[in-house]
Amino acid sequence: MRSISDTLYAEIEFANVGRLVTGCGRRADMPSRVGSLSGRAWAAERTGAHVDEPSMRRSRRNRQTIKMSDVAEAANVSPSTVSLYLRRPGAVSKRAGAAIQSAIEELGYVPNLMAGGLAAARSRVVGVVVPSMRNAFFAQTVSAMQAIMSSRGLQVMFGNTDYDEAAELDLVRAYLSWSPSAMVITGLHHAPLTRDLLRAADCPVVEMWELGASPIDLAVGFSHDEVGRAQARHLIRKGRRRLAFLGARMQDDRRAMQRADGFAAEAREAGIAAEIVHHIKPASAETAAALLAKALAKDPAIDGVAASNDTIALGLLFECVRRGLDVPQHLSIIGFGDLEFAAFSNPSLTTIRPFGDVIGEEIAGLVLSVLEGGERPENAIINTGFVVVERGSA
Repeated sequence: MRSISDTLYAEIEFANVGRLVTGCGRRADMPSRVGSLSGRAWAAERTGAHVDEPSMRRSRRNRQTIKMSDVAEAANVSPSTVSLYLRRPGAVSKRAGAAIQSAIEELGYVPNLMAGGLAAARSRVVGVVVPSMRNAFFAQTVSAMQAIMSSRGLQVMFGNTDYDEAAELDLVRAYLSWSPSAMVITGLHHAPLTRDLLRAADCPVVEMWELGASPIDLAVGFSHDEVGRAQARHLIRKGRRRLAFLGARMQDDRRAMQRADGFAAEAREAGIAAEIVHHIKPASAETAAALLAKALAKDPAIDGVAASNDTIALGLLFECVRRGLDVPQHLSIIGFGDLEFAAFSNPSLTTIRPFGDVIGEEIAGLVLSVLEGGERPENAIINTGFVVVERGSA
């Protein structure tokens, strides 16, 4: 008797053989009647394992033919109540919702969201596009958004562009092909074709994490120029006069570049020169060390720096320890993000706190107001702001 693992291996081999058959005919060691056998049955024949092929077909067919009416009968409710529960769980009573969910789990029912979407001319999907999976900010926003939307029967699907405009365009096209209930995209700058597609979309479009003059439809975020200015003002108030902004991957991250420009403009208006030092690689401790070396090579007397994010700021703290530079006595550091480690570094990190969770909540509110109210909200642009969190590093 062969083991289950032997059988599974044979199934994998069958899948590979299937690909070979498509391209170049039947393999010599493959039974001539393989076309009439399932992969699992052919695997069983090769390994000697017993498989009840008819019972497998029945099980698969039964699962596929479970209908909403079956769920309704099992839960002792109407099909329309099941439909409402699938679209808006909070709209049915707790008792009915519990009965429906129990029936769904017992029967193994999987709702056909595409069929429901076609019937309503719109799916229950909300497409979300973020530029980086490395960035904890966006995870916080998506999590807050999803918590609210899922309670109203909306499903969040998100993709990562890695700051690539072509990848962003591909994701937007893919999501729009689902006739989504809404689109959420990061930032205000997009390729012309992406903007055209989003402007023509028959659904709410929210641009997040940035505010500016001409959003496509709705916008939730804050001014990154003002963040940079706030970083500079804080360092200047602390008596720092030799300033630098140290940033990672700013050739792609336009919002980080906006913070750098705001920082330099604020310093210039105060009569202080400020260097902008950048590195092409993503934020890391290694990138931070390279940035500080480059900044000190330009001006060894630098006494205050702003980092493009907290990851860079933490790396700067590490590098200052390695170089024997006291923070904040010799060098003051202010970050951006207020990530979890910021309060626990040594010294603790002074930083800018954006409200990523509030951004997600406000986006959900805008989308639901359009979907459920049928009209564009009066307040279509929401400024969530930010605060300076003063700690030990500056």
